[in-house]
Amino acid sequence: MAVELTKGTKISLTKPDKRKGLGEIVVNLKWNQGSPKKKGFFAALISDQKGGGGIDLDLGCLFELTDGSKGAVQALGNSFGNLNEAPFVSLDGDDRTGESAEGETLRINGNMIANIKRILVYTFIYEGAANWQQTDGIVTIKYPGNEDIVVRLDEYGSNLSMCGLVFFENQKNETFSVEKQVKFFNGHEALDRAFGWGMQWVSGKKD
Repeated sequence: MAVELTKGTKISLTKPDKRKGLGEIVVNLKWNQGSPKKKGFFAALISDQKGGGGIDLDLGCLFELTDGSKGAVQALGNSFGNLNEAPFVSLDGDDRTGESAEGETLRINGNMIANIKRILVYTFIYEGAANWQQTDGIVTIKYPGNEDIVVRLDEYGSNLSMCGLVFFENQKNETFSVEKQVKFFNGHEALDRAFGWGMQWVSGKKD
């Protein structure tokens, strides 16, 4: 069983043991997992653009810690984070095709919630046309002792390359509230402004 979040719905994570922390929170993004939609003209177009086929959909997040520190965890710029030290968020790797069975995964150290003020999970199309329906994207949030939480990229039509997915917010250092966003933006800076992060952005690339 899983709980599927609808837009505007906010829920709170539940500790498996009230005497302990939330444990490791796993946020996984999968897309285009062998879908028939990958065949045909669109797939050929993307293949021509990238030389390999498939949309390069990247997972990342903005974070703000309780000490005021802010930043981003993402493959772009090689900012993969750290699970056991600040920012207590890490990115497993970078799937450039969407063909990996595991997709892309962010991990949040829920036992360090007292150090984390808020986290905004996002995804963006690093290469390829901004056709969100083509991605068939789905986010699954897993954490110990509870049902999975599912967020679907179920709004289409935007030609903007950045999508804010899920917002985590500290609740009295006890738990996180989790809210589905699925809002589209013209890049990192526009996303930042919409959620009031206030960081400075420069262009980057992957190695």
